[in-house]
Amino acid sequence: MRQSFTWWSFTMGRDVEPEAFLRDAAGAGAQGVEMLPQAHWPIARDLGLELVTVTGHKLEEGFNDPARHEGLQGDVRRMIDTAAEGGALAVIVFAGNRFGDGDDDRAIAACVEGLAPMAAHAHGAGVRLLIELLNSKVDHPGQQCDRTAFGAQVVRGVGSPALKLLYDGYHMQLMEGDLSRTIKANFDLIGHVHTAGAPGRRDLDDRQEINWRGVAGLLCHLGYDQWVGHEFIPRGEPIAALKEAVALFDAPGREA
Repeated sequence: MRQSFTWWSFTMGRDVEPEAFLRDAAGAGAQGVEMLPQAHWPIARDLGLELVTVTGHKLEEGFNDPARHEGLQGDVRRMIDTAAEGGALAVIVFAGNRFGDGDDDRAIAACVEGLAPMAAHAHGAGVRLLIELLNSKVDHPGQQCDRTAFGAQVVRGVGSPALKLLYDGYHMQLMEGDLSRTIKANFDLIGHVHTAGAPGRRDLDDRQEINWRGVAGLLCHLGYDQWVGHEFIPRGEPIAALKEAVALFDAPGREA
């Protein structure tokens, strides 16, 4: 497993000097950074950090609405090209907020239709697309892709190796729990994992309810070799918190 961290969550509310912070993050064991402002991409590259993910479009307005496809496809196509040119590995996409009667079957079909040509473009550019699972209970009210089953049907429907699930354990703990069994059942579809403590999106410690050591062990047991991105908001000093999270996934407990 390769490990990264999300720029927004580790720097939120903090006055950081980008080069120093990225250097310290690399020293803490991070191999990549996610959602990094494009102005800082050269710094990360110079420090040997992979640019792991970028966001393709506004998450509230997604591919569940066919009327938005043309505009979204233009945005995502441009971001795929930017990612390919700048060395970023993956572009995150979203189903969007529910609208109308909120029918899931129609929304899944619309996502498949809208994302299929984007997956083809990404495949040609050597970039991966990731459709993210989000909670609609706390952080993203109205978000339609708020269950693993929804995202899994979209990925299977598109049927391209260039589109995978971004499985966010924090979001899915809030919505459905049962993380280990769900990961096993959908392992072939998962292309990226995000961590954070639930509830609260804080450190991966004993003050939250997810057994992240067990999840790390399960991923190791299953042979997971993609990215694990830490997307929590540290309570204390962020580099120390990142180092602890990296260590947890570097030496996970065994999970059958």
